[in-house]
Amino acid sequence: MQNLNSDPKPGRLILPLVLIGMIATTYTFINRVATNNNIELVTIDTTTTSISEEVVDTTTSTTTTTIPEDVVNYLEEITAEKIQAIELGKKVLETNQRWNDKTTTYQEAQQEFQEFIDDFASFVDIFTNPGPPNSNSSLVSTHEELTVLINLIADDTVELLEGLTAPDTGERRSAALESFNSNLDLFIDKVEQVVASTSS
Repeated sequence: MQNLNSDPKPGRLILPLVLIGMIATTYTFINRVATNNNIELVTIDTTTTSISEEVVDTTTSTTTTTIPEDVVNYLEEITAEKIQAIELGKKVLETNQRWNDKTTTYQEAQQEFQEFIDDFASFVDIFTNPGPPNSNSSLVSTHEELTVLINLIADDTVELLEGLTAPDTGERRSAALESFNSNLDLFIDKVEQVVASTSS
C-alpha cells in the first residue's frame, strides 16, 4: 500500500498558521472593544515562545484596561451614597414599624417623618451634584435615571407624612411605604449595575 503523505508530521505546518490566526483575531477584538469603549490599552509583558524542530516565534501580549480616575471617583461616590440611602431607608422602616406597633406617640412619629423629608431633600442635593464626568455620556445618562429615582424616594417621604396625618386607617401611608421601598430597591439595584458594568 502506498502512503500518499510523504511528510510524517503534516500538522506541524498548520499549527503556526492557527496560532497566528488566533493572535490576529484576539488583537483585532481587543482593539475594537477598546476603541468602542474608550479604554486605554497598556502593554505589560511580552513573551516569546518557540516550537522545537521548526522555529516559530509568536508574540503574546497581555493588556489591561484602566478606568479614568474621575470615573473611579464617581463610582466610589455613588457606592457610598447607596449605603447612605440604605441607612436612611432602615430608619424610615423602623419608625413606621414603631408607629404600627404603637410604641411611639403620634407627635414623635410625625417629627421623625418630617426629619426623613429633610434628610432625603439633602440627599437629593448631595447625590445630584457633582455627578459623573461629562466626558462619559453613558454615566451621565445613567446618573439622570438615578436622580429621578432619588427624587421619587424624596416624594415618597413627603407622602409618608401625609399618610400619617390622613384621616384614613393607614392605607395612604401603606401605599407610600410600598412606593418608597420599591423606588429605594430600584435605586440600589441600578447603582450596583452601574458599578459592575463600568468597572468590569
